[in-house]
Amino acid sequence: MRVIGPTAFLGAVSGFFAVAIGAFGAHAIQDPHAKDLIETGFRYHALHTMAAFASLSFRNWGAPIARFAPPFFLSGVVLFAGSLYAMALGAPSWFGMITPLGGVSFLIGWGVLAVGGLGLARKSWRHDGEAS
Repeated sequence: MRVIGPTAFLGAVSGFFAVAIGAFGAHAIQDPHAKDLIETGFRYHALHTMAAFASLSFRNWGAPIARFAPPFFLSGVVLFAGSLYAMALGAPSWFGMITPLGGVSFLIGWGVLAVGGLGLARKSWRHDGEAS
């Protein structure tokens, strides 16, 4: 299954929106609490957009399981950052109940990459052991 193209496209779109929303929050939002919500959302949004791109490298290095990480990272962006953005723009406070679902999605994505990284490490350890 080829996911590099869709991941690259969705990651680029996510990065575009991270910058746009970050700029909007910095220049158009006056309320300090709303500004904090946007800053927190932006920080996690930008970080996990980059993590989606990093997942492509893991795949290219020989960890095919990494293909499952970007959907978790990008859905986490929508749920976590999206709920914070929505509350900053006036959504009801119950939107805050969505935020942890995004956090869990981020954690699953990192867990998937950890499994992929462990597989890469094992390959490296086997290879290093053969060289001795």
